[in-house]
Parts: sequence; structure tokens; C-alpha cells
Amino acid sequence: MSPSSLTPQLRGPSTKPGTSRWIWTAFFVCSAAAIAFFFVPAFIIQPFRHQSPRGLLVAMALWQRAPLGTAIAALGCFVFAFLLWKSANRWRKSVLVLTLIVVTLSAAMARLNYFEWMFRPIPGARFLSQAQSKLDSKEMLMSVRLGDDARAYPISQMAYHHVLNDVVGDLPIAVTY
Repeated sequence: MSPSSLTPQLRGPSTKPGTSRWIWTAFFVCSAAAIAFFFVPAFIIQPFRHQSPRGLLVAMALWQRAPLGTAIAALGCFVFAFLLWKSANRWRKSVLVLTLIVVTLSAAMARLNYFEWMFRPIPGARFLSQAQSKLDSKEMLMSVRLGDDARAYPISQMAYHHVLNDVVGDLPIAVTY
């Protein structure tokens, strides 16, 4: 018996040399695309930090296309993982499984508006008179006056919630920051 007949085959009989490398490359390209569609907008869109207009443009373009983009990329990942599974050793199978978990979570998160989790709307605005208010004298305010009715909205609260629906002088308004 020759020594070459004792070594295990790494590829199945129908796999040509170089095909496995191409499939692994395609798998990781699809994985990177699926993960990027979710993570790039999540890292660029940071409401309490400076955001460049170009960065926001890229992030919003990806965020709008993320549901379809992650679905197509995830489908590609699963197809390539299926093709690679039979010839993969235990370590490579664990890489496939872990990558597919991250891709699946990215595809699921791309369909949710995770920014709503960070910014909960104010359920009902409560107002205090100026004398009752415990605001610091340096607190920045947004104010609205319509006729005899006036309101002041602390920037520190508006920065967290961004939108407040209110009625000032019998006129419904949306206060935004």
C-alpha cells in the first residue's frame, strides 16, 4: 500500500482543485456584505456625536437597502455554507456556523428600527412654572409662544427624545431637535 493512499482526501470526488477556495471566498464576501448592511449604519448614525453629511448619506443609503441586501447576502451565505459543509473539517464547520449566526442576526436586525429603542417618545409632557422649575441657570431651552401661551423645552430632554407633540394656544405643534 502506498503512503498516498493512506492520507485522507480533503475534497469530495466531484470538487475540482481551487473550487473550494472560490466558494470560501464567495461565502466570506456574502458574509461581509450582510454584516456591513447592518453594522455600518449602526456605527455611523450616532445621534449624540458629530456626523458628516457624506457619512450620513452613505449610512442612510445602506440602511434603506439593508432588508433586501441582507436577505440576498444571507441566502448566498447559506448556499455557499451548504456547498462547503461536506468537505469542511470541524474547525471550519464551527467558522461556518458562527458566521451564519452573525449573518442571520444582521439580517433580522436590518428589519427593525433600532433607533426607536434608543429614543422613546415622551408619553405626556408635564410643565412646571418657572418658579417650580429646578433647571440650572445655564440650561439651554427651546421656547414657543403663541398669543398668551408659552412653553419652554429643555434641550437636554429634547436631545434624548427628539420629538414632542404639544398644544400651544389651541394649536397642535411638533417640537423637534
